[in-house]
Amino acid sequence: MYIFLTYSILNLRVIVFILLSNLIFTQTKNSIKNILIDKEYDSKSFFVGATIGHGDLLRPNITQLFLSEFTYLTPANSFKQTAIHPRPGVWNWKKYDDFIDFAEKNNLTLRVHGPVSPQASKWAKNDNRTKEELLKNMEEFFTELCIRLNDEKTVKWMDVVNETVLRNGEWFKEKPGDSAWENPWTQIGLNDDGFPIYIVKAFEIANKYAPNVKLVYNHNGGMERKMWEKVLETITYLKNLGLRVDGVGWQAHLRDKNGVGLVKEDLNYLSYLIDWTHANSMEFHVTELNYWLNNDNPKSISVQKRQVISYNNIVNTLISKKNNGVVTLNIWGLFDRKGPGDYPKNILSLYDQNGNPKQSLYAIKKSLINESTSLIFEK
Repeated sequence: MYIFLTYSILNLRVIVFILLSNLIFTQTKNSIKNILIDKEYDSKSFFVGATIGHGDLLRPNITQLFLSEFTYLTPANSFKQTAIHPRPGVWNWKKYDDFIDFAEKNNLTLRVHGPVSPQASKWAKNDNRTKEELLKNMEEFFTELCIRLNDEKTVKWMDVVNETVLRNGEWFKEKPGDSAWENPWTQIGLNDDGFPIYIVKAFEIANKYAPNVKLVYNHNGGMERKMWEKVLETITYLKNLGLRVDGVGWQAHLRDKNGVGLVKEDLNYLSYLIDWTHANSMEFHVTELNYWLNNDNPKSISVQKRQVISYNNIVNTLISKKNNGVVTLNIWGLFDRKGPGDYPKNILSLYDQNGNPKQSLYAIKKSLINESTSLIFEK
């Protein structure tokens, strides 16, 4: 009995390995990276990639799946202050080193998501921190990160700041306690022109210590007009100071039923944002594409249809701009998963929780193959 069970388990593992290998082989033949080559997309101005976490580096099935599709990678959380510099005097570069090694080994292009942002350590979020302590801590972390990144051949972009403005157009500020989603750096203060000191300081540091890396002003939200007007005003201000801002990033966490990918007016505004970015000699990056779902069944046909339409419209909008300047697309996470904490109940991506490819993946490939620029809407 024991011998039979052992034999069966071994056989099952072999079958799973063969099925996974066949899936990866099939995907690779018509992979996103191969489509971009076959359709002669400009390799210097059009990028499609995805995000994996540090733990995924230890899971060959995930790394093989990623490498079968992409050559552009954004590490999830490994370059943030919480991972590298959680408190004064404490540094941890292991996750950083592991991702750099992985990128070098596999000839990947990296965008580093390690901004001065709400992704701050609990030490920084503690209410007892003084403005002077915060400024010193921010400068220590970001200066060291920029110095290291500047010499990494695989690193092309870096998010300098992230989530600076609320949807109503106000600056994202601190909150009581050290566990809330807050931006502690805003309390350092505003300069004489009314802009947060930390934003200006972060770009000053990046300009000085990371001259070889392209600098991205990343932001979250939908297409709220007041929010984006504030972001664009801030970018214009930084550039008028003589500081280099190379790209605008949008965290495209699409909402179900009324997300950007389903609303014509919002897609038109997205088109405007990309045009504005290119007109001001910058790149446009969709940095975190996924689909957030609250109450509906993530496996329902209607949800899958809306996700496909949303992804089609976002990708097609990027394709329509590819001859005007650099555009990039990054999928935030490969697999469907449950949302943690205050997140929506489900976060959908290109593969279901069992690793099966979804229609959203095929929709992206179809758009890339057809070089489609037309938008579609649910009937």
